[in-house]
Amino acid sequence: MQKHLLLSFLLATAVTPVIAQSAKKPATAVTSKRPMKLRSSWGIYLSDTLQKSEVIKLLDSALIVRDEKNIKYPVLSFAFTYERHEPYLNDTTGQPAIYKDFTGDNFKAAALPAAWSKNLKETLQTGDVLYFDEIIIKYAEEKFYKAPALQINVK
Repeated sequence: MQKHLLLSFLLATAVTPVIAQSAKKPATAVTSKRPMKLRSSWGIYLSDTLQKSEVIKLLDSALIVRDEKNIKYPVLSFAFTYERHEPYLNDTTGQPAIYKDFTGDNFKAAALPAAWSKNLKETLQTGDVLYFDEIIIKYAEEKFYKAPALQINVK
């Protein structure tokens, strides 16, 4: 009697999850309401290693965000970080080393302000890195999305 009761219980518990999961929920079409895969660029460049002269030309350019259908979206804000590399002589070891200094700010525009652009044109060196993070775009009325970050290495 106990074997039949145990067998019935095990069979009932094994079938219950299958029955509970058999009901299908209707799929919602969310994909048509969201932007397609976004890509960020600075001028015509995606994240890349560029010559110093090319980066200087780009300093007055705006960030551009497009989707797979090449539709542009307005950039509302971004976070910018400038990684400056300065060589120095280590007093302890006597060996040359590289000092990294990070400077940055958040901007509510699609391009760097004129003061930042002018300063970077004067101080930009080979080996420096420019980071464009937290790029926010306006997709539709009252809809904002974060676009992929950019990293420009100066060669």
